[in-house]
Amino acid sequence: MTLSIIAAINRNRGLGFGNQLLYWLPNDLKRFKALTTGHTIIMGRKTFESLPKGALPNRRNIVLTSQKKTFEGTECFSSLQEALDACRKEEEVFIIGGASIYSEAMAFADRLYLTEVDDDQKPADVFFPEIKETDWKEKSRECHPKDEKHLYSYSFVDYERCRRQ
Repeated sequence: MTLSIIAAINRNRGLGFGNQLLYWLPNDLKRFKALTTGHTIIMGRKTFESLPKGALPNRRNIVLTSQKKTFEGTECFSSLQEALDACRKEEEVFIIGGASIYSEAMAFADRLYLTEVDDDQKPADVFFPEIKETDWKEKSRECHPKDEKHLYSYSFVDYERCRRQ
């Protein structure tokens, strides 16, 4: 299995505020959809509850929750390891949030698909884990200026894990 993490972060590694994304970037949403469609996505309960229309279509939606709840269109597990064990070995699985799930998954992840937003002013109350240069190698960077649909300049940056010793 290939474990990938996908997120949009600012220069301070800010992810969100008040259980909402910090930025509305249409091209980031298009990239998210293109990368995750047809794959399994794993998220925490709060991330799931923040989705405006519930389970994301054309993806296997897995929600991590300690509550004995079910959510329409999802499978629920109580731990990341339990969720990963339920995935096929040949598939790419995406971690889509929140912050605690990102932190736990960083040790196992093979790839990072990040949208790095050129801003450090918006307040954030949740943050992406540190990206250590000893663990990750930048594979590609695609820079975009701000425009009429994007209030901030941003870059799509893909990382791969450095070889494990």
